[in-house]
Amino acid sequence: MSRPKQFEEHRWVGDKRSQRVHDLDAATERCGIDELLAAQTYVSFGPDTLPEARNRSYRPCPHCAGADTRT
Repeated sequence: MSRPKQFEEHRWVGDKRSQRVHDLDAATERCGIDELLAAQTYVSFGPDTLPEARNRSYRPCPHCAGADTRT
């Protein structure tokens, strides 16, 4: 899956509804990124890292970021 145009410079995107963070480099169809973008309920992080997403109380998506500890 390629990164959506609005996230070309970002790797991590959060879903405000579920408080899940997705790794766009590893996203699968099960992540529902297209639906997330259509609903416009997403957020990016600065800095664009998994620890920053966790700092904002987002949990890793089990499909794309569940076992990922990279920054």
